[in-house]
Amino acid sequence: MANLGSIAMLAELDGVLLVDKPANMSSHDVVKAVKSAFNLVKVGHGGTLEPNATGLLVLLVGDATRLSGEIMGRDRAFEATVRLGRVTDTQDREGRVLAENAVAVTREQLDAALPEFRGDIFQTPPPFSVIKRPDMPTYDIVPTDPEDAKARLVHVYRLAVTAFEPPAVSFEMLCTKGVCVRALAHDLGQALGCGASLETLRRTKCANFSVADAIGFMDLLKLDAVGFKDRVIPMAGALAG
Repeated sequence: MANLGSIAMLAELDGVLLVDKPANMSSHDVVKAVKSAFNLVKVGHGGTLEPNATGLLVLLVGDATRLSGEIMGRDRAFEATVRLGRVTDTQDREGRVLAENAVAVTREQLDAALPEFRGDIFQTPPPFSVIKRPDMPTYDIVPTDPEDAKARLVHVYRLAVTAFEPPAVSFEMLCTKGVCVRALAHDLGQALGCGASLETLRRTKCANFSVADAIGFMDLLKLDAVGFKDRVIPMAGALAG
């Protein structure tokens, strides 16, 4: 953790920091903790990751905060597990269960349904979202803002099954900005006739950054100023590719 003697070293720091976000933290929580631990003034991120999701969170330090829009607009990759048969109001495991349906889906039926969710698709976000209030240990379920709830055109480059163990189905996917994986899980359940919700979500890539190069959040907080500085990718390197 930074001390008073290291403030000057970090005050001039500009660049990108890749963090492997744990579950049960909002992106805002991570930003706030990093600012506090290392006495930083300007820290932002290149795209929100939902509180119950894990994986790559691109933090922007110093003048790199101006790259936020550029990074947010890039493609991203996820690993997701969908629970067939369970329908919730938030379309993920955090929400209120609306239905528990029997699951008799075969792999052949799943494969037949997937092409509908590849390429250009119109997607309507969930009616409710799970948010974590700053400085509060609990989550709130709130209605999705009407502007954010409008159907949108997005693109899924790749959607591949990695495990089929009903009621759980796991996927890898590569998609554009704007894809809501919770909505995709819900819509897939509707297509299969049994309903579904998102069980787990992990972001593995965003733009040209990979979670394989990220540092775990708790390991990050254990760094001293020199170690922190070494983890920050200079802006020129961050923009490469």
